[in-house]
Amino acid sequence: MNAESDGRQMGTVTPTPPDTGDTEEHEKAEPVLGSRAPHFIKKSRALHLSWQVGVFVVGLAVVIVGIIMLPLPGPGWLVIFGGIGIWATEFVWAQLVLRWTKRKVSEATQRALDPKVRRRNIILTVIGLVIVAAALAVYVWKFGIVMPWKIEE
Repeated sequence: MNAESDGRQMGTVTPTPPDTGDTEEHEKAEPVLGSRAPHFIKKSRALHLSWQVGVFVVGLAVVIVGIIMLPLPGPGWLVIFGGIGIWATEFVWAQLVLRWTKRKVSEATQRALDPKVRRRNIILTVIGLVIVAAALAVYVWKFGIVMPWKIEE
C-alpha cells in the first residue's frame, strides 16, 4: 500500500471555439486529485505519512460518530459525509467517492424537481395520510382515547 497520493490528475475539458455558434455552457475543469497537504509536509515522506495517518484517524472518528448517530437523533448521514470530506483532503479514493456522491445527489435533485415526479409524490403522500387518518379513526372508534397516565382527581 502506497502512502503517497497516486498523482493522477483529471484533464481539463477544452472549450468549444466561439465561432461554432454553440451556446451551451462548457463543462468546468475537474479539480486535481491527490493530497492537499501543505508543501512543507509533502517534502518529508515521514511527515507526510504522519499527516495522512492523522487525517485518516480524524476522518475515521467523524465517520464512526456519524454511524452512531444513524439510529440516534442527529444528522448521521451528514456527519458521515463530513468524515469522508475530511478523508478527501488527503486520499484519492475518498475524493472519488465524494465526487460520485455529489453527482448522485444532483441527479436525484433534478429528478425530484420534475413536475411529473412532484405530482406523483404529492398524490402518494395524500393517499398515505388518508390511510393513516382512517386507521387512527378506526382505532379511536374501537378503543377510545386512553391517556397513558392515570390522573386521579
